[in-house]
Amino acid sequence: MTRIDELRANLAAVHDRIARATADAGRPDGDVALVVVTKYFPASDVRLLAGLGVTDVGENRHQEAEAKAAECTDLGLRWHFIGGLQSNKAAAVARYADVVESVDRAALVARLARGAEDAGRVVDVLLQVSLDPPGREHRFGADPATLPALADEVARTPALRLGGLMAVAPLDEDPALAFSRLAGIRADFLSRHPDATVLSAGMSGDLEAAITVGATHVRVGSAVLGSRPTVQ
Repeated sequence: MTRIDELRANLAAVHDRIARATADAGRPDGDVALVVVTKYFPASDVRLLAGLGVTDVGENRHQEAEAKAAECTDLGLRWHFIGGLQSNKAAAVARYADVVESVDRAALVARLARGAEDAGRVVDVLLQVSLDPPGREHRFGADPATLPALADEVARTPALRLGGLMAVAPLDEDPALAFSRLAGIRADFLSRHPDATVLSAGMSGDLEAAITVGATHVRVGSAVLGSRPTVQ
C-alpha cells in the first residue's frame, strides 16, 4: 500500500467514526470538523493530506510548525497550534498560526496580539481549560475559575478573536467523565460569550465521547497518520 493509499483509508475510517458519533448524538451531518495533527510527520504527508481534502492541520511544537507552514504556504491550509505555548514563542506562533488552541494564561495574550499585529492578521484563540477533577492540580490548561477573566482579556484585544474552548481528557480518567465536566464549563462560558462556539476536544482514542458533549472540532493524529516516527 502506498502512503497516499494508507492516508486515504485512515481518513475514511476517521470520517466514518465522526459521522457515526455525530448521528448518535443527534447532531446534523457535518457538524464536527477534523483537525489532522501532523506532529513529527513530514511536510510531504501534509501535502498528501491536502490533496485528500484535509483543510485543517494541527501542530504541537513551534519550530516544527513554523517550518511546515512556510513549506506549505501554497496549500491554503488552516494551521492550528495546539501544544503548550511558551510566552517567549507566542508572538512568533501568531505570525503563522490561524488558530492558537492552547491559551491558558493572560501573559500570552499581549504577546500573541503583538505577533498578529506584526503580521497584519487576526488570530483565532481557543482557551485551553483543565479537565482535572476538583482538588487536583491543574496540569494542562487553565483552572475553570479563571476562564471569565481570561476570555474577557482576549475578547477586548483587537488582533485576537475569541473562538471558544479547547480541552484534553486526563490520561488517568474515563474521558466520558472528564468531558461531562467540560459540558458544564462550556455552558457557563457560552452564557458570557455566546458567539465563541468552537469546542476543540477529542483525539484518536476518545473523539466519540467528545462529540457526545458537543465538540465542534476533533484533533486526530495517529488514527490518520499511523504511529509516530521513531526519529523525531
